[in-house]
Amino acid sequence: IHAAALKHVPVCEYNPFEAVQTNVIGTENVVAAAIRNDVPQTMFLSTDKAVNPVNLYGATKLAAEKIVSQANAYAGDADVRFATVRYGNVVGSRGSVIPLFLRQAETGTLTITDDRMTRFWITLDQAVRFVLSRIDLADGGEVFVPKIPSMRVADIAEAIAPDAERKVVGIRPGEKLHEVMLTEDESRHSRDLDDCYAIDPEFRFRTPRVPVTGVPVADGFRYSSDANTEWMTAEDLRAVLPTLQPVA
Repeated sequence: IHAAALKHVPVCEYNPFEAVQTNVIGTENVVAAAIRNDVPQTMFLSTDKAVNPVNLYGATKLAAEKIVSQANAYAGDADVRFATVRYGNVVGSRGSVIPLFLRQAETGTLTITDDRMTRFWITLDQAVRFVLSRIDLADGGEVFVPKIPSMRVADIAEAIAPDAERKVVGIRPGEKLHEVMLTEDESRHSRDLDDCYAIDPEFRFRTPRVPVTGVPVADGFRYSSDANTEWMTAEDLRAVLPTLQPVA
């Protein structure tokens, strides 16, 4: 499971060469090592920011997704498979808004980028379980996208510090108002697997070794954080806050 990355958007913007070295070249190194050593299955961890990226972090993750998918062709006749899991923000991860709000709550003022902003959210336990559960389903080249809730940044502030003053500071460079995890173009070769979507490679590299299941996604479908059918409320977030530990 390849989870290593330089993941903070401002850090990648400040030092693009290191971002490329870690997220792109580093992924190429993992792929080469897996092929060389006949590793049966390699799963890469991506992010919603790889979809139509507007910052370098997302661009490096998109490049890494392509490297991982095409690795199935590089492997030739070797019995190795490569696939990707693409999900949203991990609740409580370092550098995310929740630890920031928890610190700012002590000052009585929370800095809000934009009240309209939405994000996909997944807990650490959910992310781990999802990654492990996709390993047996992966046949090579797929990108698995979990169905997870969205939350408005204003509701996060309400959950953490309902009485705090809110200061709107504007969207930071490299940020989006909303995130997308599956695009209209990807929907043409995607399947609905009940708990997730599977984005298949446009050209399969070899005959599938596991049954191809699920229902084709409607042409033109778009899975975005602002048009999600599942939402996390302030009450939902409060329920998990006491269990949070810092996540890398």
